[in-house]
Amino acid sequence: MTLRVDALCNARARDLAAAWLGERATPEALARIAWSVLVEPGDATAGALIAAEGAAGALERVSRDEGGGDKELAQAIARWAPRWQAALVVAAIEQAARRGLALVLPGDVAWPRGFDDLGPHAPVCLWVRGDPNMLAAAAAVSIVGARSATPYGEHVAGILAGDLAHDGIAVVSGAAYGIDGAAHRAALQLGGRTIAFVAGGVDRVYPAGHAQLFQQIASTGAVVAECPPGTTPTRWRFLARNRLIAAIGDATVVVEAGFRSGSINTAGHAASLGRALGAVPGPITSTTSAGCHRLLRDYDAVCVTSADDVKEMLGITADPAPLAYESPESVRLTDALSNRRARTVGELAQRSGLAPGDVEATLGLLHLSGSVVEREGGWMLAR
Repeated sequence: MTLRVDALCNARARDLAAAWLGERATPEALARIAWSVLVEPGDATAGALIAAEGAAGALERVSRDEGGGDKELAQAIARWAPRWQAALVVAAIEQAARRGLALVLPGDVAWPRGFDDLGPHAPVCLWVRGDPNMLAAAAAVSIVGARSATPYGEHVAGILAGDLAHDGIAVVSGAAYGIDGAAHRAALQLGGRTIAFVAGGVDRVYPAGHAQLFQQIASTGAVVAECPPGTTPTRWRFLARNRLIAAIGDATVVVEAGFRSGSINTAGHAASLGRALGAVPGPITSTTSAGCHRLLRDYDAVCVTSADDVKEMLGITADPAPLAYESPESVRLTDALSNRRARTVGELAQRSGLAPGDVEATLGLLHLSGSVVEREGGWMLAR
């Protein structure tokens, strides 16, 4: 088997890349485009080879031999060989240029810093529909969950995403039905930043019912893929895509998930990368929340009930609200007060069973808190 680099990155591919990317169309950039065509997401053999020799050097290495004595490399070359076609590279560049896509490479300002934690499983490049600078958000939270979400789940996802987006935190998800869509829409409605990672090419709208949502995300945020344009979403690519959602987020929150949901896969990636992990509790009878309860019980996920809980996971803390504590005396006195007419200390002592001195002391505290007001003839509850 002979693989020649010029049979993959030929003159037409180089010319098209130059017209599309301008001065960014370096041999290294073209090589990364070629690698994104050759490999499936997360190919660790390719990742290790590129890390050691650079994308262009790795292509040269593969074209020089069939792996030598390296059995793993030989098997990888056999995987890559069927796609070693310049036509595939040319088609990817043509579609990207025609659709106005952006290419983001490691080392670019827009390259997500969290992807470095993926090691050899990091993507070789990113294809972006929309604003690539969205990927360099100062803070990002990944919100994922069930496709067959309940109204409760979609409501909670919307509240979390909306509050986070309002505070300038980018909302990341996968643009699927259910929780993903609810999170994206809430962020968009608040004018916030949102990023969708897809399992196929960014030109492939999946699910089809979210065509308008994809358009909205691309117009103000970013739709991102590691696969080149034209790639079909598959089950494996959805699972591989989940590692990117986990890696880019400073925290991952699972809103609703079945016991074996794909969202649990995303949570697993987040935990393995050392990202903060949260889960929203649901009814104990709900199978749609069984995965969340599993995360809370077995994986030390943070119990998330509000956006403040998520911000605390990010290290963004607000001054905590004072705990509302009612002493037994204040409860008894409040029961004895009226909000229609004032009552004297004597009347209140008789009704509450407290000594007059305790009534006066407790009234002072309730007055400071704004719970009671003094009127002619005595005291009454504030309206």
